[in-house]
Amino acid sequence: MKSFLLFCCSLIGLNFSFAQELETTPPEYIKTVQFMGEEEFAGTPILRLGSPIVLTFDDLIGDEADYYYTIEHYNFDWKPSNLSKNEYLDGLDNLRILTYKNSFNSLQIYSHYTLQIPNRNTKGIKVSGNYMLKIWSADRKLVFSRKFMVYEDIALVRAQVRRTRDLKYVHEKQILNFSIDGSDKIIFRNPNENLKTLIIPNNNLQMSIYNLKPQFTIGNEMVYKYDQEASFWGGNEFLFFDTSDFRGSSMNIRAIELKNIYNTYLYSDKSRKNDPYTYNPDINGSFRINAIQGEDDDVESEYTWVHFTLFNYDDLEGGEIHVYGNFNNYTISNETKLSYDEKNEVYFGKHLFKQGFYNYKYVLVNQDGSIDETFFSGSFDETENQYVILAYYRDVGGRYDRIIGVGSANSRNITN
Repeated sequence: MKSFLLFCCSLIGLNFSFAQELETTPPEYIKTVQFMGEEEFAGTPILRLGSPIVLTFDDLIGDEADYYYTIEHYNFDWKPSNLSKNEYLDGLDNLRILTYKNSFNSLQIYSHYTLQIPNRNTKGIKVSGNYMLKIWSADRKLVFSRKFMVYEDIALVRAQVRRTRDLKYVHEKQILNFSIDGSDKIIFRNPNENLKTLIIPNNNLQMSIYNLKPQFTIGNEMVYKYDQEASFWGGNEFLFFDTSDFRGSSMNIRAIELKNIYNTYLYSDKSRKNDPYTYNPDINGSFRINAIQGEDDDVESEYTWVHFTLFNYDDLEGGEIHVYGNFNNYTISNETKLSYDEKNEVYFGKHLFKQGFYNYKYVLVNQDGSIDETFFSGSFDETENQYVILAYYRDVGGRYDRIIGVGSANSRNITN
């Protein structure tokens, strides 16, 4: 039941077609995609208009292949806008990525690519809104794509995390109350149609809530005090491991073994949903690349197979267990799937990671494709989560959806 509610929760207020363009997942030989704006950790960048943006990734083939990039502008519904390239981009795109280095003194060879905007040819972004950065191969095949958002600092977005008023879920859910204040900078005309919202939990676009309508106004301030429509399962703190140093096992690592490359074996995990909540500081699903024995983390970090095991005795009802986190943009694939070992009665799997500190959790992928983040971890209102709210606005006669303000709230300060 929780998985169904969670799936529905992500669709509440959704008024656009499922024909929206989705991100293209990288192939297996592309690893450690880091997309960063002004935030501390990599994820889906949300940056102020005029701020720089950096994309890095590794090609494990390591043959210094040529990659090209394009930038496309989208409306709120992730359909291409009507703007021409020169209206939203200052400079050129469809150019080769010129900055790359080869791995040094590592067992796994790879080429490390860096794209920074602005650069000599692409001066920057001209207008706010949704964007997609696409990476192409030399034969013009799309390798992968990532979304990012650019905002104008016009409207003031205030937010607060509260416990749900539904007593059935008061210890499991968190709700977000927020307001969008145009003040004297912008006058909202027909806000029910022209003002749109997006709430992103822990930088995870897959679990976002789209397009809530303002419930009432105070002058030029739009107020949103929904309960069910703006509710999220609190979930649980992410699990973590640290592979920064292979000279000895760190917390949560049982053993390290050198074969062709390093293999890291984590202590076995178990379902936490029936355990009481325990505060365990995390970085909300993110990761950070770090190699203690190297001077340049970009090219001296090793790759390691990280082995996961999970004890679970609940019926999955045809579902699958996957490892989940920002390390692969919260995507589900064969690489993240766990298999069952009947002899040892444990689920197991492995995934290739670059050295660093990582958050992860186990999720259940149901037969209908919906994701239940709470099946193994449980859900608690005390869990620390970070929420970001984006306000989109298209003025009368406007040709695209601007992002006019961004706000955030953390459940560390949750109230009743």
